[in-house]
Amino acid sequence: MPLSGQLLVASRKLRDPNFRQSVVLLLEHNENGALGVVLNRPTERTVEQVWEAVEFDPCDCQQPLNYGGPVQGPLIALHTSEELSEKQVLPGLYLSMQRATVDPLVRQTKHPFRLYSGNSGWGGGQLEGELNEGSWLTTPAHSDDVFADPTTVWREVTSRIALAVMVPGLDPDRLPNDPSLN
Repeated sequence: MPLSGQLLVASRKLRDPNFRQSVVLLLEHNENGALGVVLNRPTERTVEQVWEAVEFDPCDCQQPLNYGGPVQGPLIALHTSEELSEKQVLPGLYLSMQRATVDPLVRQTKHPFRLYSGNSGWGGGQLEGELNEGSWLTTPAHSDDVFADPTTVWREVTSRIALAVMVPGLDPDRLPNDPSLN
């Protein structure tokens, strides 16, 4: 079953330091493999610093560059601008990788975006093996997950998964924020 648009959430069994307590949004998944980005690994570098390093026209974006994973590749932007999109990932969430769409994206302030360097990739059958070993949990992604606080998103998504397991079919929006009120 294709898992594009799902979140992979590192279980406590996963020992790879690249993915410890990570939340990965799967952008592509088919019989040839999978591609995603880690949502909760901001780097110390800003978009402005990256633009200087790659010799683009300067920009003043102070948003952090995010570590998408250990596989080298082009910069990947996840954002809410349909106009600057190359592909829809989820309803209201888009992907861009070309300079012609990413450069104007980092210069605007109307649409939220996150920029990723590197990605997370698996060959055909590799991710399925890791899932069978219990290294990852899965859950449907929401565009809000991409823009969530990276310091809390792993805990929030694992709690969402736990609720779905413990109380299947319950709408989490109907639960009080304070668990002692349950």
